[in-house]
Amino acid sequence: MATMEVDEQQPSRRRPVFTIDDDHPFDLDAYIAPYTGRTVIDRLIAIIVHCPSIAPHALTLAFQHLHRLRDPSLVNTVIGAYENVLGTQEGKGLPPVADVVSVDVEWVEEVTKRNVAERTKLEVELKTYTNNMIKESIRMAHRDLGDFFRSTGEFGLALKHYTKSREFCSTSQHILDMCMSVLELAIEQRNYTHIPSYVYKAEGALESLTIGSAVASAVAPSSASTSQVPQGFTAAGASTTSGGGIGASSMAGSAGGLSQSSQSRKSTDRDHIQTKLEFVLALSHLGTGAYDKAATAFLKLGPPEQLGDWIGKLVAPSDIAIYGTLCALASLPRSSVKAQLVDNPIFATYIEQEPYVRELVQAYMASDFKTVLDILSRNSIRHNTDIHLSLHTPELTKLIRHVSLVLYFMPFETVRLERMAEALGWSVEEVEREVVGLIQGGRIIGRVDSRGKVLVAKKTDHRAELFARAMKMASEMEKTNRKLLLRMRLQQADLVVKDPKTTRREHDRGLEIALGDSMV
Repeated sequence: MATMEVDEQQPSRRRPVFTIDDDHPFDLDAYIAPYTGRTVIDRLIAIIVHCPSIAPHALTLAFQHLHRLRDPSLVNTVIGAYENVLGTQEGKGLPPVADVVSVDVEWVEEVTKRNVAERTKLEVELKTYTNNMIKESIRMAHRDLGDFFRSTGEFGLALKHYTKSREFCSTSQHILDMCMSVLELAIEQRNYTHIPSYVYKAEGALESLTIGSAVASAVAPSSASTSQVPQGFTAAGASTTSGGGIGASSMAGSAGGLSQSSQSRKSTDRDHIQTKLEFVLALSHLGTGAYDKAATAFLKLGPPEQLGDWIGKLVAPSDIAIYGTLCALASLPRSSVKAQLVDNPIFATYIEQEPYVRELVQAYMASDFKTVLDILSRNSIRHNTDIHLSLHTPELTKLIRHVSLVLYFMPFETVRLERMAEALGWSVEEVEREVVGLIQGGRIIGRVDSRGKVLVAKKTDHRAELFARAMKMASEMEKTNRKLLLRMRLQQADLVVKDPKTTRREHDRGLEIALGDSMV
């Protein structure tokens, strides 16, 4: 099986740097507050790399969160990211690492020693269970080792033990737990290509669990009904004994209540798992650039509560609001945006976490495209520093710009480029360049008068198109009718060539009949 590699470990290339100012504000403390665990460090490293002006503050916050984890290697990772920024043009003037934070050597040594002891203990347990051939214990030992290596940052070993536990899974629940662990690992590594295969495996295991629980719930009432009358009593005796009847009914009622509560709890757990699978698949579509699929998947998610412990640990509700909205505006038609996003009460709970996202959607639906583009520009740092969205922000922004141009021009037959530039907040040259590209791509049917700076739509004579289609259909019908008439006349004149095999068979049959008549 191919191993998954962390995105940060791929060959580094020059990453864009963004300046925080009044036109592009960014509140680091408010941004990082909803997250917990390793994702805090990953996001702060991205901010150190992309926003050198607040790198010292991000470094301080990273060290505050590092002591809550058990991966000492993150200390070198964070310091290395900051030192790389110091060596760039934008990092000149920043204080050195020693002036910002101090490394707690004792903590590093203590955590390292504790990790070594924990690893030794878990490996000994696995070896013992393997020698004793205890299948369930072996599975749990692999699972515990996978959790341990994941918490210490050794993702390759974590994936190895998670997948190894699959060999010792004996129920659908075990397979589902293994798949969910691998999916969490894939999200942390931002390895989007491995996600769909494990989502499909998890959905298969979830379906098996659903069918099994349905069968069990169907069998339970029948077994409860047969056990209502105590053994040794007849039906008549049970009916005449008031005490026995009351006891039986109360037992049946309590059994039914427990069964209903158990079914309700299982249904809730199933909804939570299904929402998690839908989210991780949507994130996979976003990571691979399938923005239309990502938009549809994000807008189908259940409420934030169904994501359970993933909220904060892997993603925040505000992230889902941003991902779903940007993908929808960039790839879905206007009618779909209204039906799936604006009129979606569940997704509205995500949008409430980011007020500017609601303003963005309202401006889009009101055709106020200048405000749409201003909001995107104002919050560009938030988008460009997100660990899942940053690589796709330029493309999504470009697609939304194109959609804005196409929707603005749609009601017009002719429009001056100067007027379009004023409505979108661009220069005339920028509008002309974008419009020419859209015409060449077939998104706008028209032409640009470069001398007069006018965009003219290609006139379509719908009446002529209708008559042309009618004449074409009439011509095709005439040809078909002529062919049918010709065939009918050929059949009437017995000029149709028959199948030679059929003719020989009929000839042989005629000879047999003639011989039979002669013998008679």
